[in-house]
Amino acid sequence: MTSKVKTVARERLSITLPKNCVDWLQKNVKAHKYFSRSHAIEALILEAMKEKKE
Repeated sequence: MTSKVKTVARERLSITLPKNCVDWLQKNVKAHKYFSRSHAIEALILEAMKEKKE
């Protein structure tokens, strides 16, 4: 069985966050809630965008 994965164009971005935000991200990555800090930030932004749309 072949599965197709939809790829989305991505753009590199550098951000600066307070230490407590980075600590929260890292804690959630270690708990396997997100694959990486980038994934966490993307998921949180997409969630906020969805809420704003509703």
